[in-house]
Amino acid sequence: MLDVVVCALIVVVPTLLFSLYTVKIRRNYALHRLLQIALGALLLVAVTLFEIDMRLHGGIDGILAKRSPPLSLAERAFFDRLLYIHLFFAVSTVVLWAVTLILALRRIPSPPRPCEHSRLHKRLGWLSAADITATAVTGLLVYYYGIMRS
Repeated sequence: MLDVVVCALIVVVPTLLFSLYTVKIRRNYALHRLLQIALGALLLVAVTLFEIDMRLHGGIDGILAKRSPPLSLAERAFFDRLLYIHLFFAVSTVVLWAVTLILALRRIPSPPRPCEHSRLHKRLGWLSAADITATAVTGLLVYYYGIMRS
């Protein structure tokens, strides 16, 4: 499952950039809406399955226990700091993305077009985009330092 989440993180940022291009440059609000809902659903499913998998396999300690060679104390301290930074971004991304999507679905007309909510939506959207990018970068670093690097 960890590999699936890593693949999802790699796909999310380019898809997000394409979605921003569709709305900002091409003014295709319907495609932007569709892409954002799809990304939100993909991330929700990936994170849910990942959390279930982590709980079944002893969490991060269970995964790190299988590492050969094991992390030194200094490496583990670095890894734990990196993991906490990643978790901060991961949790805030879920909250921001949910708020952004829910407000958009409630306040933006269908078919989507600029409206009174657009200004707030744009701010929330850019904040969410920065947050998911930080989540992806830190998640890939956690994966590399904790799992791949040995």
